[in-house]
Amino acid sequence: MSEVWKKYQEENKERFLNEMMDLLRIPSISAKSENREDMKKCAEAVKAALLASGCDKAEVMETGGHPAVYGEKIVDPSKPTVLVYGHYDVQPVEPLELWNTPPFEPTIKDGKVFARGSADDKGQFYMHVKALETMVKTDTMATNIKFILEGEEEVGSPNLAAFVAANKELLKADVILISDSSLLSMENPSLDTGVRGLSYIEVEVTAAARDLHSGTYGGAVANPIVILSKMIASCHDENNHITIPGFYDDVLEISAEERELINKAPFNEQEYKDEIGIKELYGEKGFTTYERTGIRPTLELNGIWGGYTGEGAKTVLPAKATAKISARLVPNQSSEKITKLLLEHFRKIAPSCVEVHAFEHHGGEPYGTPIDSKGYQAASRALETTFGKTPIPVKGGGSIPICSVLENELGIKIIFMGFGLDNDGLHSPNEKYNLENYYKGIETIPYFHKYFGE
Repeated sequence: MSEVWKKYQEENKERFLNEMMDLLRIPSISAKSENREDMKKCAEAVKAALLASGCDKAEVMETGGHPAVYGEKIVDPSKPTVLVYGHYDVQPVEPLELWNTPPFEPTIKDGKVFARGSADDKGQFYMHVKALETMVKTDTMATNIKFILEGEEEVGSPNLAAFVAANKELLKADVILISDSSLLSMENPSLDTGVRGLSYIEVEVTAAARDLHSGTYGGAVANPIVILSKMIASCHDENNHITIPGFYDDVLEISAEERELINKAPFNEQEYKDEIGIKELYGEKGFTTYERTGIRPTLELNGIWGGYTGEGAKTVLPAKATAKISARLVPNQSSEKITKLLLEHFRKIAPSCVEVHAFEHHGGEPYGTPIDSKGYQAASRALETTFGKTPIPVKGGGSIPICSVLENELGIKIIFMGFGLDNDGLHSPNEKYNLENYYKGIETIPYFHKYFGE
């Protein structure tokens, strides 16, 4: 079977790449209303790709926002069914001036394809489309396969929960397979055993009714940028521990044995620092880098602005300042509870000389999958087959907000089998996906279906 797959994939290698690059050319930015038509265009392109690759049926389905794309290949109702989840929407591209090549003109350089969405998540979900084609064309389907590819993951999947609840029978399966995560490296393959949750808020601080002259009014009127900065700074202590009362109340404490397992994963601190261009590591005292990014919750500033930011100087005392703030959550924390906690905290600590408007953007729950499940074991065997070594179980630092909803509504477990790398520049300028990883994913995924089918 492996030789048949390998032969078919080698013969169609160039086409597999070109098709993925065509998808990358569509600016499917879900966060921007100006890209609404691009979202529809991309959904139709995904539907066409599913049908061309062997799905018996595929359709673009309406939600309360951007459409979702559903597809299926049912070979035998008695065989197990795998539901593949992914997303065709991408992050905004700003700051545009930091891109070395246009974000929606995929460019291949040094064995990598540079484009927005290349690793997150178009390149990764397209591996499953081409793996399906491989199995269909070689008549080696070991499972039934369904696809649910949404268009709102990058804005928190606000409408997918209702869609899943309304389509439980359509999406019925035995396991959910997601490739929207990373490997430790090609030399040290890994499988995520979970992802962190997310709470995302915005805080706006207002003082005066308009911008003021900083000479005439400075020193007599509160400066919102200063006030907001002080409020934010007060949220961490000298050990980078979050000071918001109640923030850690529900955090699941990890055993010494599990912490030891997490830290067995290879880690070269100097390479890590060099890769992202930092001088020193920085984080919560008492925890390693893997622990800080996997098993500990965080509070981060995603953006802050106010006053004059144009060219040259303008001596102004701004009327308002705004910040976007996110928290990554770990098991047993609730995004609803943490969001409420954050909003109330920023309203409470604001001095009376300013007004605070704080509101939620979106959130999602943390999620974990057991390594003794049939799905995890099938994924582990698949990677061992193509990489030649057993993958290391790791905790993912990112968030996939819909995970807990998918499990709760469909009653099945999720397996994370990503083929990206941490240095792929997700959500950043010059996002890339290594061609080696793309092809390795297409090679490996059929083995998951083979082993899960057994």
